[in-house]
Amino acid sequence: MNKHYGEIIERAIRRNGYSISELSRMMKVNRRSIYNWFAQAKFKPEIIFKIGVALRHDFSNEFPELFSSEDFQREFEKKKQHFSAAADHIEELSFWKDKYISLLEQYNEALSIKQNRMVI
Repeated sequence: MNKHYGEIIERAIRRNGYSISELSRMMKVNRRSIYNWFAQAKFKPEIIFKIGVALRHDFSNEFPELFSSEDFQREFEKKKQHFSAAADHIEELSFWKDKYISLLEQYNEALSIKQNRMVI
């Protein structure tokens, strides 16, 4: 029996609780494209892989002839490292922002003290 790729992918998306709108935003395609994919019996493995990565779903169970579990695990690890690096960057920016705000507060306090001395 031939697999209907679109139906299998639609089931996986719905089973994991993702909405079509959410998936379309993650993949940067319109919703109509996703519905068209559901209707297709076969399509490029690259699209299936991108959907799996976006949803963090390992499609090697549904399509063992196309993918190995390692394919998805490698990509998930890359994404995890990317998010970790982004979090580190945000933390560093936050450190410098807090330092800047602290210096501004000290400067404003010094200006206020100087202004009060001039008035007296």
